[in-house]
Amino acid sequence: MGTVALALKDLWPCFEGIIPATIATCAKDGTPNISYVSQVHYVDPEHVAISFQFFNKTRKNIAEHPFASVMVLDPRAMQAYRLSLRYERSESSGPLFQAMSLQLQAIASHAGMSDVFRLRAADIYAVRRIERVEGFTSWPVPAQDERLPSLFIDPNLHALRVVAEQLNRTECLGELLETALRCLDEFFGLRHTMLLLVDEKRRTLQTIASRGYDENGVGSEVGFGDGLIGMVATAKLPLRLSGLDHTLRYARAVRNRAEALSGSETLCREIPLPGLSNASTQIAVPLMIRHRCLGVLVAESLEPLTLLIREEAVMAIVAGHLASGIDQSAQEADDPVAVEASITASPPVHSAVTQRSFCFYHADDCIFVDGEYLIKNVPGRILWRILKQHQDEQRVEFTNRELRMDSWLGLPEWKDNFETRLILLRKRLEQKCPDVRLVPRGRGRFALDTSVNIILSEKPA
Repeated sequence: MGTVALALKDLWPCFEGIIPATIATCAKDGTPNISYVSQVHYVDPEHVAISFQFFNKTRKNIAEHPFASVMVLDPRAMQAYRLSLRYERSESSGPLFQAMSLQLQAIASHAGMSDVFRLRAADIYAVRRIERVEGFTSWPVPAQDERLPSLFIDPNLHALRVVAEQLNRTECLGELLETALRCLDEFFGLRHTMLLLVDEKRRTLQTIASRGYDENGVGSEVGFGDGLIGMVATAKLPLRLSGLDHTLRYARAVRNRAEALSGSETLCREIPLPGLSNASTQIAVPLMIRHRCLGVLVAESLEPLTLLIREEAVMAIVAGHLASGIDQSAQEADDPVAVEASITASPPVHSAVTQRSFCFYHADDCIFVDGEYLIKNVPGRILWRILKQHQDEQRVEFTNRELRMDSWLGLPEWKDNFETRLILLRKRLEQKCPDVRLVPRGRGRFALDTSVNIILSEKPA
């Protein structure tokens, strides 16, 4: 018997419940006890869980002396391993407890023991040492099984599963977009991300959500074919550029030489794009649905060799969820429904100012608030229509359906995702004038909420 350099994940076949394990404990006075355990559950690289079902001798011993020894067997080779454990805590709720409880209930129902087999808690143990127990009959593991450990307990796959579950639980489109960027940050370390959606009529992309930047870039635009983002939208293919800062320095040096030889008037201007000005690596992935590009998901980093093929694959999976969610939002009916708790409006904003002045420029559909640019194009026309009806008719509540049917707004003839335009509009209002808000009232309905006096003016074309 000897200690070997084994990782807990290398023992994954032992945790499949094919052969029962044994657990040895002792009381405070040293009296030993050995019991069978139906299954030892893998928790993470340093912990396992054992089900607590009865007030038995094992549980009593652990309460007095929090150490245990568990022997597990690999059913492929009949090789035994001893795990030296220390009890840490018990969980009676949460994902781990639910998974263990469901498994126990399924087995109990088959055996007609549903009233007897009930999980009281999942006892979590830290693994102090792993030993290979010699003397057991063993034989070689089939070569085709060598790939399985990464499939069963690969942390990246587990993280993707959690991310998918969180995205599927979102209640509205705005929450979906924010959750996606947050998950990419928390689970995969993608600190700087942004999401741009396509405006097919104008052949541009607008930033609708961003994370990790000092300045919120919501509302910034990129034309089709401009830079990494624009090229991805045009080609409808993902693109990853490493060493971007070095590549751009080379390209700019070539440009400077070309300007010196032929003059700057023969060259196109360099495109200023949203995001980090000195990014070293960028990944852009299209949001595709039925051969249509709905937008582009972007991640970037100041460090070289930090965004690689793994990150590109993760972003492609998340982009697929986003595309499906955006498309579903566009197809949903506009019939009003009750307000969900997750989209209930936050408390009113108390402003230091008493009025806001909005000016609409008909020439380019721009709206300025208190002399500063706010928004333009279709979202600008939507806001102006809302503000005018609020002023002329004292209206407060509006529906997506009525605005979609308003020919003055110039919405596309195809099914337009009106909700994405409202999300952009809400975020720009939060940035520039948080005391004027568009508050969700349920699917297909929203209200204008303001604590200031609104002054409107227009500039003709």
